Amino acid sequence: MIAPDWLWIPVTIWAAFAQTLRNAAQRHLIEQLGTLGATLVRFLYGLPFAALWLLAVRTGVDSAMPSPSLTFAAWVTLGAVAQIAATALLLRVMAARNFALGVAYSKTELILVAIFGAVFLHDRLGTITLVAIALGTAGVLLLSPVDRQRPLRAFLIGWTSRPALLGVACGAGFALSAVGYRGAALALTGTPFLLAAAYSLLVAQTIQTVLLGGWLLMRDADIVKRVSRAWRASLFAGFMGAAASAGWFTAVAIEAVAHVRTLGLIELLFAFVVSRRVFRERLSKVELAGIGLLTAALIVVTLQY
Repeated sequence: MIAPDWLWIPVTIWAAFAQTLRNAAQRHLIEQLGTLGATLVRFLYGLPFAALWLLAVRTGVDSAMPSPSLTFAAWVTLGAVAQIAATALLLRVMAARNFALGVAYSKTELILVAIFGAVFLHDRLGTITLVAIALGTAGVLLLSPVDRQRPLRAFLIGWTSRPALLGVACGAGFALSAVGYRGAALALTGTPFLLAAAYSLLVAQTIQTVLLGGWLLMRDADIVKRVSRAWRASLFAGFMGAAASAGWFTAVAIEAVAHVRTLGLIELLFAFVVSRRVFRERLSKVELAGIGLLTAALIVVTLQY
C-alpha cells in the first residue's frame, strides 16, 4: 500500500487536535485520580479502541499480520516506557503552570532529538542547530518564573526551576518515544504503513497498560480502583488518546518524522485556544514571547533535515 504524498498532512493535523483534547481530558482527571492515575487512563481506556483500529485496518488491507522480531520488541518497548514517563511529566507540568505552557514545554522534544543525535550517534551540530538551541533556551527561560528585581539570577537559574526541569524531562521522554516507535515501524519490513502503524500502536498500548497498571496495583491499588470507577470520564480521554496515537503512528509511517513534528506544532495553537476557552487561563506577554521563540527554534531545527 502506497500512501498519497499529501496524506500525512491531514493525518498530522488530526493527531495534534486529538492530542490536545486528550491532554485536556486528562488534566480534568488529575484532581480525582492523581498524575499516575490520569496517565493510566490514556493507555487503559485507549487499548480497546487501538484493538478496534487494528481490526478495521486488517480488514481493509490485503496483507498478513506482521511477524514481530526481537528488534521490533526492543524498539516498541523503548517507545512505550518513554511515553509513559513523558505523559506523566506533561501532566505534572500542566498542574504546576498551565495547560498551554505545559504543551509548549513538551515541544523541547525536537531540540532534544538533535542533541541526542550529537551525543549518542555523534551527529555534528551545525550552525543552524546551534541557533535553534539558543532560541529554544531563551524561550524556555521566558516561560520560567521571571524575577524582575534580579533578572541575572532569574536567567542563571531559569533552567533549574521545577517547571523547566519537568518540561525538559518531558520533552526527552517524548523524543526517546519517537525514536522507539520509528525504529519499531522500520523493523516491520514489508508491512503496509497502515497495518504497521496500527499493529505497533496496539502492542505499545498493551505494554503500557500492563507495566503502569501492574506497578500501580502493587504500589497503590486504590488508584486503579478509582480509575475503574471513573470510566465514563475516562473513556473520552482513552478514545482521544488512541485516536491521536493512531494519527502520529500513521503519519510517521508515511512521512519523515521531522516534517510530521514540524506540522505538529499546530498543537500549540490548539492548546492556546483550550487554555483560554476551557481553563480560563491567561498568558502574559513574556510567556507568549517564550512560546514564540520556542516555536521558532523547533521550526528551524526540523526544517534543516
